[in-house]
Amino acid sequence: MNISADFRAFRIHNDAAGYRGGLETMHTDALSAGEVLVKVAYSSVNYKDALAGTGQGKILRQYPLNGGIDAAGVVVASTDPHFREGDEVLCTGAGLSETRDGGYGEYIRLASPWTIALPKGLSLRESMILGTAGFTAALALLRMQDNHQSPAMGPIAVTGASGGVGMLAIDIFSHAGYDVHAISGKAAHFDVLRSLGATECIDRHQLSFSGKPLDSSRFGGALDNVGGSMLTGLLPLIVPYGNVALCGNAGGIAFDSTVMPFILRGASLLGIASAGTIRDQRNQVWQHLASDWKPRHLDRIATREVALDQLPEVFERMLAGNSFGRTLVRVGSV
Repeated sequence: MNISADFRAFRIHNDAAGYRGGLETMHTDALSAGEVLVKVAYSSVNYKDALAGTGQGKILRQYPLNGGIDAAGVVVASTDPHFREGDEVLCTGAGLSETRDGGYGEYIRLASPWTIALPKGLSLRESMILGTAGFTAALALLRMQDNHQSPAMGPIAVTGASGGVGMLAIDIFSHAGYDVHAISGKAAHFDVLRSLGATECIDRHQLSFSGKPLDSSRFGGALDNVGGSMLTGLLPLIVPYGNVALCGNAGGIAFDSTVMPFILRGASLLGIASAGTIRDQRNQVWQHLASDWKPRHLDRIATREVALDQLPEVFERMLAGNSFGRTLVRVGSV
């Protein structure tokens, strides 16, 4: 079936007229190449999307492109026999809004190796409340457990706990049996974080570190969205053979440390790079998210639902540090 249509998209340009993003009409023939044409139902807003949409970060590697690193919808045409018209699918990362058109358009053309069949147990809407944020949190848990992390080792510290990754991580890790200690600078949200499964909430502004290469063990492991001085302070507090999964840099890209947590306690620092995750591991993560690790409070974590024309205001709030939870983008009906 050959689909040829005009549609709306939040498209990002960088040319002689300057860097800009906004709603415009384009044609399906102008979309990035791929085997699977999808009518998009939902996307989401990640920090990376806000950087790309405003030009405050060097995210796109070519222009113009549609924004949005997440997309979920229904297949309308496919040259790959693994995907048929009517199939519900999703895609996160995999070059969306970097090297190919992303999910902020009513249609998207996906490369079939990165197209994921929506697993049973998830709706399209739920898959995009999760999106890259939920995928990242679950990938961190998968990698930590592959490296022998267990609930018996002690609580998991989740930094940046009031953001999308942090809130989903609280729900996912607690559902998987872990004691979760949430670290956030937004104390006003502590009741919400507890309702998601955090057993303890720690005010980032009142958290002090000794500065010693090693200190008394406090955490069995950590999911760190912050980096910088937060990562420096956490490493000496990890129990022997505990894991710190690093997935963000809100506190800076550099950190100071010593070899002591690694050679005396056997701690591991695991890098979580969700965008390029291999297909088999990607499938494994989504199967967990649709079943035993599925967050129990998705509607509470999805604090806002917006349309494409509201994206600039959402980006502004996010970059100013005023976002909370996940923002779902309602792209079209399917």
